Amino acid sequence: MDEEHLHDDLRVFRGRNFFQEMPRSDFAVYSLLALSFLLTITLFAVSLSRVSALSSKFHEEHLDRRQNFSGSDLLLFPCGAKSREWEYFDGKCYYFSLSKMNWFKAKEQCEEMRAHLAVIDSYAEQNFITFRTRNERFWIGLTDQNSEGEWEWIDGTDYRHVWVSGKWNDVHCTFECYYVCEKPLPR
Repeated sequence: MDEEHLHDDLRVFRGRNFFQEMPRSDFAVYSLLALSFLLTITLFAVSLSRVSALSSKFHEEHLDRRQNFSGSDLLLFPCGAKSREWEYFDGKCYYFSLSKMNWFKAKEQCEEMRAHLAVIDSYAEQNFITFRTRNERFWIGLTDQNSEGEWEWIDGTDYRHVWVSGKWNDVHCTFECYYVCEKPLPR
Protein backbone atom coordinates (compact mmCIF):
# COMPACT_ATOMS: atom_id res chain seq x y z
CA MET A 1 0.00 0.00 0.00
CA ASP A 2 1.27 3.34 -0.78
CA GLU A 3 1.34 6.16 1.64
CA GLU A 4 -1.16 8.31 -0.19
CA HIS A 5 -3.75 5.58 -0.21
CA LEU A 6 -3.24 5.04 3.55
CA HIS A 7 -3.83 8.75 4.22
CA ASP A 8 -7.05 8.64 2.22
CA ASP A 9 -8.31 5.69 4.24
CA LEU A 10 -7.37 7.45 7.46
CA ARG A 11 -9.27 10.61 6.39
CA VAL A 12 -12.34 8.57 5.56
CA PHE A 13 -12.18 6.79 8.91
CA ARG A 14 -11.76 10.07 10.85
CA GLY A 15 -14.67 11.60 9.09
CA ARG A 16 -17.06 8.81 9.96
CA ASN A 17 -19.13 8.66 13.09
CA PHE A 18 -18.83 5.01 14.03
CA PHE A 19 -22.11 4.80 15.94
CA GLN A 20 -24.13 6.68 13.32
CA GLU A 21 -23.07 4.40 10.49
CA MET A 22 -23.45 1.18 12.49
CA PRO A 23 -26.60 -0.73 11.59
CA ARG A 24 -29.18 -0.78 14.37
CA SER A 25 -28.97 -4.57 14.78
CA ASP A 26 -25.19 -4.42 15.34
CA PHE A 27 -25.62 -1.60 17.84
CA ALA A 28 -28.16 -3.65 19.78
CA VAL A 29 -25.84 -6.66 19.85
CA TYR A 30 -22.90 -4.62 21.10
CA SER A 31 -25.08 -2.89 23.68
CA LEU A 32 -26.36 -6.24 24.97
CA LEU A 33 -22.82 -7.60 25.13
CA ALA A 34 -21.67 -4.57 27.13
CA LEU A 35 -24.67 -4.85 29.45
CA SER A 36 -24.02 -8.60 29.92
CA PHE A 37 -20.41 -7.87 30.76
CA LEU A 38 -21.41 -5.27 33.36
CA LEU A 39 -23.99 -7.62 34.91
CA THR A 40 -21.45 -10.45 35.06
CA ILE A 41 -18.93 -8.21 36.82
CA THR A 42 -21.63 -7.03 39.26
CA LEU A 43 -22.78 -10.59 39.94
CA PHE A 44 -19.19 -11.68 40.53
CA ALA A 45 -18.63 -8.82 43.01
CA VAL A 46 -21.85 -9.64 44.90
CA SER A 47 -20.97 -13.35 44.98
CA LEU A 48 -17.49 -12.60 46.25
CA SER A 49 -18.98 -10.41 48.97
CA ARG A 50 -21.38 -13.20 50.02
CA VAL A 51 -18.62 -15.80 50.07
CA SER A 52 -16.51 -13.49 52.22
CA ALA A 53 -19.40 -12.94 54.66
CA LEU A 54 -20.11 -16.69 54.87
CA SER A 55 -16.43 -17.42 55.35
CA SER A 56 -16.26 -14.95 58.25
CA LYS A 57 -19.37 -16.46 59.85
CA PHE A 58 -17.97 -19.98 59.44
CA HIS A 59 -14.68 -18.90 61.00
CA GLU A 60 -16.49 -17.40 64.02
CA GLU A 61 -18.58 -20.55 64.50
CA HIS A 62 -15.46 -22.69 64.19
CA LEU A 63 -13.76 -20.67 66.94
CA ASP A 64 -16.87 -20.96 69.13
CA ARG A 65 -16.94 -24.70 68.54
CA ARG A 66 -13.28 -24.99 69.53
CA GLN A 67 -13.91 -23.05 72.72
CA ASN A 68 -17.17 -24.84 73.59
CA PHE A 69 -16.39 -28.37 72.61
CA SER A 70 -18.97 -30.19 70.50
CA GLY A 71 -21.40 -32.93 71.47
CA SER A 72 -19.14 -35.66 70.13
CA ASP A 73 -16.23 -34.29 72.17
CA LEU A 74 -18.50 -34.32 75.21
CA LEU A 75 -19.14 -38.04 74.68
CA LEU A 76 -15.46 -38.83 74.20
CA PHE A 77 -14.14 -36.48 76.88
CA PRO A 78 -16.90 -35.68 79.40
CA CYS A 79 -14.38 -33.96 81.67
CA GLY A 80 -13.42 -31.56 78.86
CA ALA A 81 -11.61 -31.89 75.54
CA LYS A 82 -8.53 -30.22 77.01
CA SER A 83 -8.63 -32.39 80.16
CA ARG A 84 -7.75 -35.79 78.79
CA GLU A 85 -5.77 -36.73 81.89
CA TRP A 86 -9.02 -36.57 83.89
CA GLU A 87 -11.22 -39.68 84.12
CA TYR A 88 -14.98 -39.67 84.28
CA PHE A 89 -16.96 -41.74 86.79
CA ASP A 90 -20.55 -41.36 87.97
CA GLY A 91 -20.95 -37.67 87.20
CA LYS A 92 -17.54 -36.53 88.45
CA CYS A 93 -14.03 -36.16 87.04
CA TYR A 94 -10.96 -37.67 88.70
CA TYR A 95 -7.28 -36.98 88.34
CA PHE A 96 -4.81 -39.65 89.46
CA SER A 97 -1.38 -38.12 89.99
CA LEU A 98 1.81 -39.52 88.56
CA SER A 99 4.03 -37.95 91.22
CA LYS A 100 4.21 -38.33 94.97
CA MET A 101 3.97 -35.54 97.54
CA ASN A 102 2.77 -34.92 101.08
CA TRP A 103 -0.94 -34.48 101.88
CA PHE A 104 -0.78 -30.68 102.15
CA LYS A 105 1.02 -30.28 98.81
CA ALA A 106 -1.41 -32.77 97.18
CA LYS A 107 -4.37 -30.74 98.51
CA GLU A 108 -2.77 -27.58 97.09
CA GLN A 109 -2.16 -29.24 93.69
CA CYS A 110 -5.82 -30.25 93.43
CA GLU A 111 -6.94 -26.74 94.33
CA GLU A 112 -4.68 -25.30 91.62
CA MET A 113 -6.60 -27.49 89.14
CA ARG A 114 -9.91 -26.14 90.50
CA ALA A 115 -10.62 -29.43 92.23
CA HIS A 116 -10.19 -31.00 95.67
CA LEU A 117 -8.79 -34.23 97.05
CA ALA A 118 -11.34 -37.00 96.41
CA VAL A 119 -14.25 -37.24 98.86
CA ILE A 120 -15.58 -40.79 98.68
CA ASP A 121 -19.31 -40.81 99.30
CA SER A 122 -20.46 -44.14 97.85
CA TYR A 123 -19.31 -47.74 97.65
CA ALA A 124 -19.28 -47.46 93.87
CA GLU A 125 -16.90 -44.49 94.05
CA GLN A 126 -14.74 -46.32 96.59
CA ASN A 127 -14.56 -49.38 94.32
CA PHE A 128 -13.71 -47.20 91.31
CA ILE A 129 -10.85 -45.47 93.15
CA THR A 130 -9.63 -48.74 94.74
CA PHE A 131 -9.54 -50.44 91.33
CA ARG A 132 -7.88 -47.46 89.68
CA THR A 133 -5.17 -47.02 92.34
CA ARG A 134 -4.19 -50.74 92.20
CA ASN A 135 -3.08 -51.08 95.82
CA GLU A 136 -0.79 -48.01 95.66
CA ARG A 137 -1.10 -45.37 98.34
CA PHE A 138 -3.02 -42.31 97.15
CA TRP A 139 -4.01 -39.29 99.18
CA ILE A 140 -7.74 -38.63 99.39
CA GLY A 141 -9.63 -35.82 101.11
CA LEU A 142 -9.95 -37.55 104.49
CA THR A 143 -7.96 -36.07 107.37
CA ASP A 144 -7.60 -36.12 111.13
CA GLN A 145 -5.24 -33.14 111.19
CA ASN A 146 -7.46 -31.14 113.58
CA SER A 147 -7.67 -33.93 116.17
CA GLU A 148 -5.88 -37.28 115.97
CA GLY A 149 -8.36 -40.09 115.36
CA GLU A 150 -11.29 -37.79 114.56
CA TRP A 151 -11.67 -38.16 110.82
CA GLU A 152 -13.39 -35.69 108.56
CA TRP A 153 -13.67 -35.12 104.84
CA ILE A 154 -12.28 -31.83 103.59
CA ASP A 155 -15.81 -30.84 102.49
CA GLY A 156 -17.45 -31.81 105.83
CA THR A 157 -19.17 -34.97 104.54
CA ASP A 158 -19.65 -37.74 107.18
CA TYR A 159 -16.96 -40.34 106.52
CA ARG A 160 -18.50 -43.28 108.47
CA HIS A 161 -21.13 -44.18 105.84
CA VAL A 162 -18.54 -45.59 103.41
CA TRP A 163 -15.84 -46.91 105.73
CA VAL A 164 -14.74 -50.46 104.91
CA SER A 165 -12.03 -51.77 107.18
CA GLY A 166 -8.61 -52.13 105.57
CA LYS A 167 -9.32 -49.99 102.50
CA TRP A 168 -7.86 -46.73 103.77
CA ASN A 169 -4.56 -46.21 105.54
CA ASP A 170 -3.65 -43.69 108.20
CA VAL A 171 -0.16 -42.39 107.49
CA HIS A 172 1.43 -39.16 108.63
CA CYS A 173 0.57 -36.16 106.43
CA THR A 174 4.23 -35.60 105.59
CA PHE A 175 4.52 -39.05 104.00
CA GLU A 176 4.76 -38.81 100.20
CA CYS A 177 2.00 -40.57 98.23
CA TYR A 178 0.24 -40.19 94.94
CA TYR A 179 -3.08 -38.33 95.15
CA VAL A 180 -6.59 -38.33 93.66
CA CYS A 181 -8.33 -35.07 92.79
CA GLU A 182 -12.05 -34.79 92.13
CA LYS A 183 -14.19 -32.13 90.47
CA PRO A 184 -17.69 -31.83 89.02
CA LEU A 185 -18.24 -32.08 85.26
CA PRO A 186 -17.50 -28.87 83.36
CA ARG A 187 -20.54 -26.85 82.29
